This record gives sequence, C-alpha cells and structure tokens, in this order.
Amino acid sequence: MATCNGERRGEGSPKGDHCSGPTSRRSFLQAGALGVAGFGLSDLLRLKARAGETVGPDHPAVIFVWLPGGPPHMEMYDMKPDAPSDYRGAYWPIKTNVSGLDVCEHMPLHARCADRYTIIRSIAHEFADHGGGHKRFLTGRDPKAPAGFVNDAPMVGSVVAKSFEHRNAGLPNYISGTDAGRAGVDTYSFGAAYLGSTYVPFNVPGDPSADDFQVKNLSLDKSVSDRLSDRSTLLSNLDGLRREIDRSGMMSSMDRFNQQAVNMLTSDKAATAFDLTRESEAVRERYGMHAWGQRALLARRLVEAGCTFVTMVMEKPYQSGIPFAKNGTYNWDSHAVNCHLFDDGKIRLPIYDRAVTALVEDLHARGLDRRVLLVVTGEFGRTPRISYRKGTQTGVEQPGRDHWPQAMSMLVSGGGLKMGQVIGSTNSKGEHPQDRPLTPNDLWATVYRHLGIDYSQSLIDYTGRPMPILPDGEPIAELL
Repeated sequence: MATCNGERRGEGSPKGDHCSGPTSRRSFLQAGALGVAGFGLSDLLRLKARAGETVGPDHPAVIFVWLPGGPPHMEMYDMKPDAPSDYRGAYWPIKTNVSGLDVCEHMPLHARCADRYTIIRSIAHEFADHGGGHKRFLTGRDPKAPAGFVNDAPMVGSVVAKSFEHRNAGLPNYISGTDAGRAGVDTYSFGAAYLGSTYVPFNVPGDPSADDFQVKNLSLDKSVSDRLSDRSTLLSNLDGLRREIDRSGMMSSMDRFNQQAVNMLTSDKAATAFDLTRESEAVRERYGMHAWGQRALLARRLVEAGCTFVTMVMEKPYQSGIPFAKNGTYNWDSHAVNCHLFDDGKIRLPIYDRAVTALVEDLHARGLDRRVLLVVTGEFGRTPRISYRKGTQTGVEQPGRDHWPQAMSMLVSGGGLKMGQVIGSTNSKGEHPQDRPLTPNDLWATVYRHLGIDYSQSLIDYTGRPMPILPDGEPIAELL
C-alpha cells in the first residue's frame, strides 16, 4: 500500500502535513489510472468517467477537413473567367455534372460527382490574420486578439466532445489527424479554452500512407501489454483496490474510467478502425496513396466505427514521396513570396481533388451520406487581385494571392442535406458576397443541427458566466 512520503497537500486540505490513510483519491488517480493504464489514451479519458451512454456506430457524425493557410477560392470553386486578367488567374473552369456548377480544370474528379456535394461561395468574416482567422472560424466568435492561435472560446469539435461526453462508442468521440510535429492543439486553434484539456482531440499525427505509420497512443510496450493480457484480472484487481480504499463508493466514476481505457486498448474496435490495411488496395488507391488521401480514408473509417467528430488536416502536399517543389509552399498560404501560386496549384490541387472526391463518393456508396456530414474549408480565401513578388525560395518574381476573409468558398456533402447546388455568389471580381451573405456561424448552426445539439444552450466559462454555444447564426436553409 502507498505511504505518506511527503505527499503534497491537495487543494482544500487541512493545514499541515498529514496522512489520510493507505492512499488518497488523487494518488489513486495517478498511480492507478495513469500507472496501470499510462499509455497516453488515459489522459484523454480522464475525468470523462461518469456513467456512459453506450451507442452503436449509427449516430450523426461530422468529418471536418481543415485546409490551413487559406485556399484560393478563385482557383478552386469560384472561378471568374470573365474578370480582368490580374484577377482571373491562369486556370480555366470546367463543367460538372450539375448545371451552373463549374470547378477548376485541375480538379476533374470533382466534375463527375458534383451532384453529391454543395459549394457555398458567400461565407465571409473580418479577421485577416491566420490566428485571428482560425479562431474566428473555428469557434464562432470574434477572438479577443486578432493574432495568435490560443483559443479564448472552445473549437467546435471540443463543444461536440463536451456535448457527447457520456457517449461510449468504444473510441474517442473527437479525433484529429495532422502531420507529424503539428499535433499541438494551438497549432490550428483546436483548443478547448474554458472547457478544459479533457475535450481536446485525440490526435493521430503522421503520414497514414507510410509503411511504419502507427497510432502511438494505442501502441503498448511489452511491459504494459503483459499487464493488459488478462483484462478481467486487471479489472478485478482495480475493483478490489477500489473497495479497499473507498468503501463509500465515491470511486465508481474512476472505475468506469479505467474500464473505458482498458477496453479501448484490449478490444479490437479502436485498433481495427485505425488499421487502413483492412481496406482493399483499390479503395486505398482511389483515395490516393499519400497523406491526404489516406487521412481522408481514415476519417471515413473512424466515423463508421462510431466517432462523432473527426478533423483531418490537409496542409502539406509535398510528402509521401512527392518531392518538394522549389516554387511550392507548405500549406495553402499562397503569397507570392511563398510560392508560385499556379505552379504550386498544379501539384496541390490534383492531390486534393482525389482525396476529397473519394471521400464524397465513398460516403454515398456506403450509405453514410445521411448520418455523416462532410465540411471542407480553410480559414479564409485569397485576395481577388493577383500580386507579384520575388519568391523567397526561387529569387524571381512570381504570382500569388494574399489573405482575404471577405470571400471564401467551401464544400459540404452528406448529412442528409440537399446536394448538387451552389449557395451564394460573389461579385464579378470575387471580392465579396453578392448574393446570400453568410458567416461561419451559419455553417456551424447547420452542423450543430445535424448533430442534434441545441446551439442556443450555454456552457460555463472561466468566470462562471454562461456562454451560448453560438452567439448568432442560423442553419443554412438551402441545405435543409
């Protein structure tokens, strides 16, 4: 049994050093939960241990594909071939299978399945810095500071995690996928703010197309694996320890926490969901054998297995064996100093085209299009007028576009919503909404409606004040 070897006094403890018995609740949490199940996943599950609602993988879910840096709306979904040459760019639109919905010539796979998605062209906001744009878009609130990526309100995924914290589908209800080294919650303003770190995503960094890809937080070293080999014995031991140290029954929530952590690591469900080798080579090739394609496929597998909110980041196309182009750039931030906008796009857009359309078609083919809603967007669009600067990497003048929150385009698919349409428009130069102006909050109101979350309800902030999930916004009627 544990002894009192200089244990720190907990908040609210009587003054002076003391020994409260063989062990304390806090030390059991640390030694029992983090010691017995100390393999990363426990940090996520801790404090989510109230009685859980066991659900099957048939509840509404969301896949949110994030394109950080700001994708160029006039090179993708809102092309202006009749605009002046310094606005319209170097690409041409192509027709799709939906009349009036044209897309970029470098996204031909979009053209054949446009009846299965909808493009929104008229969402806008006022924050032109990446940090401010991330925070404004992802939280539904004007940030206190226009720069920096630390949220002062929870990201939508964290709100979803809080709303369904009792749901037990056998794996986390909020999962994200990022490049290696980009897993921090503040990299993209994915923080939970006043909800606390319990509600940040379970992150899966790395390239899922790589042969050595693994979900490290679900990987056990041999010593832990040996201790988990007999789950029933482990849980029995935890049960006995709980009865010994807490005969009043106050540790029942910790019991459930331990059971959930152990169940995830000893059952096949989570491991199976993350195992892309269970997919046929044809399916994997359709998505593309690169980080973006396999991340999109992983998102489908996770919602199919029961996860409620999956965020997948498509940021760097130059990986998975795709060599970096000297005139390309890491993310979608296509300033002229960063890249040659059109040369970078010739590599970036076909990769994006394959990954996103495979996901759209797969959701429909597998009958997931009513319960799974797909949203694909970045934090803002790009300046309608092209600028020319000397490239940092190339040393020559090249075209680019700068930040532009006044206009942006995004794709939505599934969710039982109306597909095969364009919602809203921008003016002839792509500068600002002309018809049906909307905000990010209207998008999120639509997402919350799909999930069955009452976004007029309030959460409690650091000061104890009730904060409505969304301060404004209405579901987009054209989608319903």
